Amino acid sequence: MKLNYKRFGEGEPLLILHGLMGMLDNWQGPAKTYSGSFDTIIIDARNHGHSEHSSEFNYSAMVDDVFELCEDLFLDEVYMLGHSMGGKTAMKFAQNYPEMIKKLIVADIAPKDYAVHHQQILAGLKSLDFSILKSRGDVDKTLEPFIPEVGVRQFLMKSIYWVEKGKLGLRFNVDAIDKNIELIGEATLDAQFEGETLFIRGGNSNYISNQDFEDIKLGFPNSTLETIQDAGHWLHAEKPIEFLEKTIDFLKP
Repeated sequence: MKLNYKRFGEGEPLLILHGLMGMLDNWQGPAKTYSGSFDTIIIDARNHGHSEHSSEFNYSAMVDDVFELCEDLFLDEVYMLGHSMGGKTAMKFAQNYPEMIKKLIVADIAPKDYAVHHQQILAGLKSLDFSILKSRGDVDKTLEPFIPEVGVRQFLMKSIYWVEKGKLGLRFNVDAIDKNIELIGEATLDAQFEGETLFIRGGNSNYISNQDFEDIKLGFPNSTLETIQDAGHWLHAEKPIEFLEKTIDFLKP
């Protein structure tokens, strides 16, 4: 599948992969900073943003998509950064194509299996009737009983757009995500990747425990773990300065 992407700056290529129900726009701020040193490419995953929709939605397909983009852009060797679902895609890509990865950054996700925990969010999204809902405020009110956390709703609302005059819609493919959500939680530890890897977690997040990192070291022996205090799962948005400092320091030759 041909993926939508945006490109900033010059230098060696840095690919950035967003998380579930996100899109490349979530990473435009960091990308512009990275672009001072790198040819920075932010990517919409399949079923997200402006990339195509498909009933096939799993990590093998997403890895193939990123590989196809690398081929189309004549990229033989890249730096790669992935958050959450994008982090799992990046890990699987590195395991499948280790010769293509110069350095790998994985933000707030481990290669382990995660139990499905998006049921309420998906129930809220599937309840949206865009033949009735005529404003972003209406959408927010409809989602609130399902998703009381304001920050989560604001994150999801970034994918609301005007399909045409008077008709709202969602950029991401809710049906494909709902149907394949268990696959998105699956473990992605298929092989060992020996390249330099930074795992970076939010201090308030429970996605990577200390025990998880002990297990991570088995699959990523040349990895380190950094923690950003007072940050949750969306650590790059909550603590952007700290996130950029730690990742840029790691990416330096």
